[in-house]
Amino acid sequence: MTTARKPRGPYRKGVERRTQILRTALEVFAEHGERGSSLKEIADRLGMSQAGLLHYFRSREELFVAVLAERDAIDAEQTRDSVTSPGEAVARTAEHNMKTPGLVDLFITLSAASIDPAHPAHEFFTGRYADLEATVADGMRRGQADGRIRRDVEPAELARLLLAVSDGLQVQWRLNPGIDMARAIASFNRLCAPPGAA
Repeated sequence: MTTARKPRGPYRKGVERRTQILRTALEVFAEHGERGSSLKEIADRLGMSQAGLLHYFRSREELFVAVLAERDAIDAEQTRDSVTSPGEAVARTAEHNMKTPGLVDLFITLSAASIDPAHPAHEFFTGRYADLEATVADGMRRGQADGRIRRDVEPAELARLLLAVSDGLQVQWRLNPGIDMARAIASFNRLCAPPGAA
């Protein structure tokens, strides 16, 4: 039996440096948002030049997309073993997002721009929604099978609605910080319960 080898030498260092850049960029965007952040600040925190930073990413937009992908991966890792339903996972993510308004701004800005098929974020968001919808629909299907989720709505429709509620709340929250996104998503989750459920 063979095991996969870890990257070695320059390749491994490149992967580690890219990860370090992404983590630092996540911090900067969480603090300042897309408009208030700069490649210079990210590069300065890492002790490198902007040109050196762009050695790992072909453009500013590619870095932005990679930051959102990294944020999604971290969110998924943090909720993977601690939640019992997709709705709970989305509510927990919303609660976390309320602590990082800059990343929410980046998400809103890039998701809107990604409608253009030529935009660097188009492929990321198209794939992201396809994958999320499939994952959430599968969770809804399991919830229907064990009686926790109403059966009169298709799982894929419930998944689309949950994602739409989550994304729409992010825009509303940035316009009105008094909105509790996690609480609103929990209310939607209760609507997904079978009629008459406590």
